[in-house]
Amino acid sequence: MAPLHLGYTIMGEQAPPKQLVRDAVRSEEVGYDFLVSSDHYFPWLDAMGHSPYAWSVLGAVAHATERIPFMTYVTCPLFRYHPAVVAQKAATLALLSDGRFTLGLGAGENLNEHIVGGGWPPVDVRHEMFIEALEIISGLFEGDYLTFHGDHYEVESAKLWDVPVGGVPIGIAVSGRQSCELAGARADMMIATEPKE
Repeated sequence: MAPLHLGYTIMGEQAPPKQLVRDAVRSEEVGYDFLVSSDHYFPWLDAMGHSPYAWSVLGAVAHATERIPFMTYVTCPLFRYHPAVVAQKAATLALLSDGRFTLGLGAGENLNEHIVGGGWPPVDVRHEMFIEALEIISGLFEGDYLTFHGDHYEVESAKLWDVPVGGVPIGIAVSGRQSCELAGARADMMIATEPKE
């Protein structure tokens, strides 16, 4: 039987940025095995009252902690963020944290992604976009120049100048058969919230 690992979630919807960093530091101090961070533009409910920029918070977490591995839970590389920019942010966090960062990715939700005004396509289109985004991100993690012409994204001569050797581990959030197959084929780990087969 695999050993049990307990993690802590810093919920950007429920606390301001400095509190989230303090919570991360404390979670390391008391012995949690890993840390995850939501990456939302809006809180789930207005009453929650917070939603700082997760990537700035995680940069501070990388600096303020020493041992605990951490991950986005999860980032959507389809609308608010272009996949090339996600790759750059993830590579930078991995370097700042000495390899403790894992890039958790998902196909998104309208609540957080509608803000850029691009509409909300059906799941099959989002999965097509997601596959292209994964190709871009993984390609940039190799450290070479990348040009990509897809149905949804274009990248011209992009390169990550600061990227860890071997890239950054990628986790993919799953919720059904299609996303499970995608994670099985393209991810280092699967992210699920329910223990269903």
